[in-house]
Amino acid sequence: MMTDATLPDAAGPSTDRSDRVTPILFAVAIFTSAALVFVVQPMVTKLVLPMLGGSPSVWNTAMVFFQTALLAGYGYAHGLQRLKSMRAQMATHLVLLLLAALFLPLHINGVLGDPNPNAPIGWLLATLALSVGAPFAVLSATAPLLQAWYARVRAGHADGQNPYVLYAASNLGSFLALLAYPVLIEPLMTLSGQRATWSGGYAAFMLMVVALAFVAWRRGQIGTAAPVAALETSPPIAWREKIVLVLLAAAPSSLMLGVTSHLATDVASAPFLWVIPLALYLLTFVIAFQDRPWIPLPITLVISAAVTLACICFTAFRTGDWVAMFGLHLACFFLLALMCHQRLAARRPPPDRLTEFYLLMSLGGVVGGAFTALLAPVLFNGVWEYPLVLVLVGLARPFNRAPIKNWEVYLFVGAVLMTGLPPLLSAVFQADWGFAWWFNNNVSDNMPALTQFVMLAPILAGFILRDRTPAYVVIAGLIALSTGYIARGYEAAFVDRSFFGVMKIGTMQDPRLGGQVNILMHGTTLHGAQPRNPSFACMPTLYYAPASPIGQTTQMLQLRRPALKIGVVGQGSGAMAGYKRAADEMKFFEIDPLVDRLSRDPQWFTFISDCADGPIQTVLGDARLTMAHEAPGTYDLLLIDAFSSDSVPTHLLTVEAIEGYLKLLKPDGVVILHLSNRNLDITLPAAAAAQRLGAVSLHQLYQESPQAPDMAEASTEALILSPTEAGLAEFRDQAQWRILADTEVRPWTDDYVNLFGSLWRHFRR
Repeated sequence: MMTDATLPDAAGPSTDRSDRVTPILFAVAIFTSAALVFVVQPMVTKLVLPMLGGSPSVWNTAMVFFQTALLAGYGYAHGLQRLKSMRAQMATHLVLLLLAALFLPLHINGVLGDPNPNAPIGWLLATLALSVGAPFAVLSATAPLLQAWYARVRAGHADGQNPYVLYAASNLGSFLALLAYPVLIEPLMTLSGQRATWSGGYAAFMLMVVALAFVAWRRGQIGTAAPVAALETSPPIAWREKIVLVLLAAAPSSLMLGVTSHLATDVASAPFLWVIPLALYLLTFVIAFQDRPWIPLPITLVISAAVTLACICFTAFRTGDWVAMFGLHLACFFLLALMCHQRLAARRPPPDRLTEFYLLMSLGGVVGGAFTALLAPVLFNGVWEYPLVLVLVGLARPFNRAPIKNWEVYLFVGAVLMTGLPPLLSAVFQADWGFAWWFNNNVSDNMPALTQFVMLAPILAGFILRDRTPAYVVIAGLIALSTGYIARGYEAAFVDRSFFGVMKIGTMQDPRLGGQVNILMHGTTLHGAQPRNPSFACMPTLYYAPASPIGQTTQMLQLRRPALKIGVVGQGSGAMAGYKRAADEMKFFEIDPLVDRLSRDPQWFTFISDCADGPIQTVLGDARLTMAHEAPGTYDLLLIDAFSSDSVPTHLLTVEAIEGYLKLLKPDGVVILHLSNRNLDITLPAAAAAQRLGAVSLHQLYQESPQAPDMAEASTEALILSPTEAGLAEFRDQAQWRILADTEVRPWTDDYVNLFGSLWRHFRR
């Protein structure tokens, strides 16, 4: 019996037509598998997102799973090369593709039950493995596997010497699929439709592999050129080189998750934001592995040096120009990823080491992703991993070993001194040397802008010294430390981190509220504030102030009944507890145990411990899941006020979610939807959902009073709904509440959410 390596050349030399068709078949198959692999990632993560409160960390953790599954697929492709017969390899792969198809159609496997908010990562990784692990891993193996087959099939042709070109085709398929998801797939298709279409695409791909194997066998192209052993002539990859390859792959992977979290924190945890960094990540592979890259490495090195220093300078600061910052961070990430991948491409080994090379790259992806998503939240109480990697990736730049010139030393020392100037000035002015009053009155508010101006000099120096890699990295690190110190905002009394985000408690002085005010911040958004002066301590503040729509509604219902049953989704600082009377019952639904702990600690906030008249219960877990256990028709008031920083958990505003809230109400009960948002129009989808359900609704956009103390009120947008006209009868007579006109905007459902449209409507205002 003959193996592929010893089959006679029955068909003779390849024809021109064969030369044309075979590369096309391989390219189409690789393109299709890559598209399926990457379009399924946002789709499946979107399916599981509602079970974990819509947290941006869900995507990062899911990416670690997908990178690990990709590593498993690449490991399988590498191990399959031990089978010398291509026929055996093809048969094995087809059998595994068929077995993985048993997991279709895609769905979230519920065997593990609901997630535990105290340990969500293990649940998420295991659920993804059970739900999509097998088809994803087998599909992931296709790109390196087909490239290895291509090198053997085309061993006698020029293109067979560089199968890495097909890697560009693979990443092009991934890139186009990812772009299509937020622009076409998500807005035009329901989730159930997406699942069915993807399953059909998987079946079509299996047929492609069968056709490819049939054509290769039929034309005698397997094993006709050279024995397998003849191709395996290159020396093994050295261990030092392996470590370098892993690190070069790890840095872009870590940055991809870091920039995604940075951008998603203040907008929404949604596919249209997830896929942009991932698509750019793949585009850098397309460019780096081209025969003639669109952007040569020398140009990448020059531009990335300047953009990275500017990005590090702005990373620590909040800015109103969201679009500009969005573009800066994405440009920086793209250039740094491209630099690393171009350096990877320059180090690629001969074709016989192809699967090992991809295995090392995939391992690097897992290392970088695991550092950002799994290790960093344990090591750091704040999101330090993103600026840290922005700085350390500078070590991937080539080292200039020419003798150091005196002017370079002077420039470096000057840059170091300039980075220390803003923290020094801040510390001196705030010290008890008689300058504190002047600093607070004249400089404090302008310190971020002053710092950014001062940093222009170190940025310019770093750019000039970009080829002196150690000096460049030191300057970048000092810029990060200096700006981070100045941008710390309110005096940080406490910082901690959980799966659901970074919680920070700051303090400020507000004389009109009796002195010190403790402020709870989640990401970059205020989630509650409480004066410490006993005269003001029990006054609900910010969005919950008595004059706000939330305060108006609560007080109106308290006038209606001597005893209310109140449910609040989103605990924050516990400010709503300031409204609780002895006869009222109040229950918080909160997903983050850290929030519950902080809001109940009298050291920070006393709304729950001292201001509420009677005990208040907190139910931990995603509100949609935990409220499903509540008895229908029991609540007088439900407040839906869940935000992750300024990001919207969209599953709490779907038709099904609002229908569930209405069922929990008494006939004249009221639901308050808190809809304040800096970047998205979420009012129209919520109004459209109420319109579809036939619920009675009123809208209010409240502007905080300029005469009020700084932390007393906040501008608030809200929509109130009731199952009956009686529920909103008193509100109709109040001018601040108005009826929204019927909208043509499509309501969100559990099967359809279009956040890209919400972002677009917001920018068109």
